[in-house]
Amino acid sequence: MSSNTSSLPMSNPAGLSRADSNTSLSAAANTTNTSPGQTTANANNAPISRERIATWINELLSSSTREAALVELSRKREKVADLPVLLWHSFGSVAVLLYEVISVYPYITPPTLTAQQSNRVCNALALLQCIASHPETRMLFIQANIPLFLYPFLNTKSSTRPFEYLRLTSLGVIGALVKTDETEVINFLLTTEIIPLSLRIMQSGSELSKTVATFILQKILADDSGLNYICQTFDRFSHVAMVLGRMVLQQQREASGRLLKHIIRCYLRLSDNPRAREALRSCLPDCLRDHTFDNVLKDDQSTKKWLVQLLINLEATPSASSSQPSTPASALPQQISPGSPLGM
Repeated sequence: MSSNTSSLPMSNPAGLSRADSNTSLSAAANTTNTSPGQTTANANNAPISRERIATWINELLSSSTREAALVELSRKREKVADLPVLLWHSFGSVAVLLYEVISVYPYITPPTLTAQQSNRVCNALALLQCIASHPETRMLFIQANIPLFLYPFLNTKSSTRPFEYLRLTSLGVIGALVKTDETEVINFLLTTEIIPLSLRIMQSGSELSKTVATFILQKILADDSGLNYICQTFDRFSHVAMVLGRMVLQQQREASGRLLKHIIRCYLRLSDNPRAREALRSCLPDCLRDHTFDNVLKDDQSTKKWLVQLLINLEATPSASSSQPSTPASALPQQISPGSPLGM
């Protein structure tokens, strides 16, 4: 198998725009030597017969044909609307995809994963992502606890390209789950380690991995159960606020409009919780208040409005008649040093 990462450019983790996703993953794009008049676009746009899809699915069961079948199915997954259903209900297909995932566990520690191994498992993850995206298979995917098989990849630290692609594609699977805004999905994820794993990547991942991980956190916060969970204790809120604060300070040195957008959305949603809002009045980074990012956001009217709304929320005087949240008063900090996102 060639060392290209054909599955990655077609993957659109976290619902990022197609242009953003393709641009950020250009290093992983599948390149060819065809002339302009003989591009592969025409071949890719050709209709795919049901018989061919069935053949590739059957070929997953054989170790001698599996690698090629993974490549073809991952390339064609966006052109076959019911591919997730076919994969889920085909004998042994999901078991094979999980086998491909766990087969690289031994190469995580110590980090010896090769580009070819990474490419192969990313093709399997791309098919798991399409299963996670489909309304008929999404809850089955969750009920089988399949996301848990991806968490060892999210917990890796190596910054080499094979590991970065592995983390990014794994994040794409989780991003596909949360994109639908289903409470059942959020409730499942809250029983797992996805929040600390996402926060870890938000601090140390590549720009695109940080963006997808922050998107996942944003979607968790968007659900009432996710917001309540994070604001339930001081430790949970402080960890989230500390990481967001550090990311904002990093944005001062090297700003990314799309990453900043998700950071601001997270802050805005946190400000919907009365106790978190009180804490944010003290720990929101000053650079979000003093027009530092005006140039970065000059063409993003939506994010500018979210930032303005966040500042309005934090400046509003608390109402004595407002309903009290379930979060105890001691759960969030009362006074936080302005010099540190959480005074920690």
